[in-house]
Amino acid sequence: MITKNKSVTIKDLGVVDYKKCWDYQEELFKSVVDIKIKNRRQSLSLPTSNYLLFVEHPHVYTLGKSGDISNLLINESQLEQRGAKFYKINRGGDITYHGPGQIVGYPILDLDNFFTDIHKYLRFLEEVIILTLKDYGLSASRNPGKTGVWLGVETPFTRKICAMGVRASRWVTMHGFALNANVDLSYFDNIIPCGITNNSVTSLNKELGVENVDLSEVKQKVIKNFKILFEAEIN
Repeated sequence: MITKNKSVTIKDLGVVDYKKCWDYQEELFKSVVDIKIKNRRQSLSLPTSNYLLFVEHPHVYTLGKSGDISNLLINESQLEQRGAKFYKINRGGDITYHGPGQIVGYPILDLDNFFTDIHKYLRFLEEVIILTLKDYGLSASRNPGKTGVWLGVETPFTRKICAMGVRASRWVTMHGFALNANVDLSYFDNIIPCGITNNSVTSLNKELGVENVDLSEVKQKVIKNFKILFEAEIN
């Protein structure tokens, strides 16, 4: 029987180029998958590791494998003018934006250590952010039929504050969530975020009516809620 390891190592990477961080995710992801394959082939029970990476990216647009390129509304030269890059990537979902002031979280978890249910995993990630926003006095929720975390659902002012897109193989996850904290929201004008045309995008500082929120404080609240929901040990 494989030993369940519910310890999660937190790594705050600071500001990192998207492709460089994607490569690092793939490296950690592969290390976990390789142990699982070895366990199965050799009838071993070596424990697998879990990680939660925090990062900020320079301006970048990413398109998921099921996304529509027409949801990127600017061309290559306009991307260059805005100082932004573009990547097609291997997560689910459509197009999104990452940039300074956004808290991006990449959980690389072996779900065999927690629960083997991708839909539950996505709901738990959403709940982590919902609880974090509740800590700031904001009433966030899910939006039926759409991933991510939203404010003002079922009102004329429905707005998205956190995007999500994940990949999983052999019950190991990568990619994750992007919580708008102190984000320049004008960058969302260059895309149809997640392919959704009838809702706007918002950020934590805008909702709180402040110039900037303390990113390290927000991350600590995310970690606290992640620990509770996933019943994890945090390293």
